[in-house]
This record gives sequence, C-alpha cells and structure tokens, in this order.
Amino acid sequence: MTHGLRLALAIALMALATALTRFLPFVVFGRGRKPPKAIEYLGRALPPAMLTLLVVYCLRGMDFSAFPFGLSETIACAAVAALHLWRKNALISIFGGTAVYMVLVQVVFA
Repeated sequence: MTHGLRLALAIALMALATALTRFLPFVVFGRGRKPPKAIEYLGRALPPAMLTLLVVYCLRGMDFSAFPFGLSETIACAAVAALHLWRKNALISIFGGTAVYMVLVQVVFA
C-alpha cells in the first residue's frame, strides 16, 4: 500500500469517525426524545473538564526557576482569557493566544 493511499484511508476513517460521533446522538435519541440524565450530565461536565485537562497538559512544563520564568505561558493564557471575554469566540481566543505565545517565544524571549 502506497503512502498516499494509506494517508487517504486514514483521512477517510477519521472523517467517518467524526461524522458518526456527530450524527449518532440524533439517530439514538431522535426528535423529541429526551436523552438520559447521565448523558445530559456528561454534556455539561465534560467540556470544562477537557479544557482543564488541556490547560494542565499545556502548562505542565513551565519552568519558574529559569528565564523567562513562565512569562510566555502566563501572558498567552491572559491573552486567551481576555480575547474570550471580549469576543466570546473560541476560535479567536485560541488563534489569538497561540499567536501571542509564538511571538513571545520566537521573538521577545528568544
């Protein structure tokens, strides 16, 4: 199997898995049918839990004992929070915070 074919197959499988996870709740619960309380709870609890895990994962390597003492990460987190409070748009917050972090790491504290 060639590299291109393997890549196309992987992309197709990822697209299928994404589509299934998006459409499966509509198939299982249908219109007008209320999902179980456990599913409603997971729908409320999982997004903040996953975001918390991502933040902890991203900030786990901060070094407060060496220059720049975690300033890049702290400033980028503040930028994400400020952008989200201002625009209330996840994409703007994520891309803006990433841009701020990259400028700090690549230019300011290089």
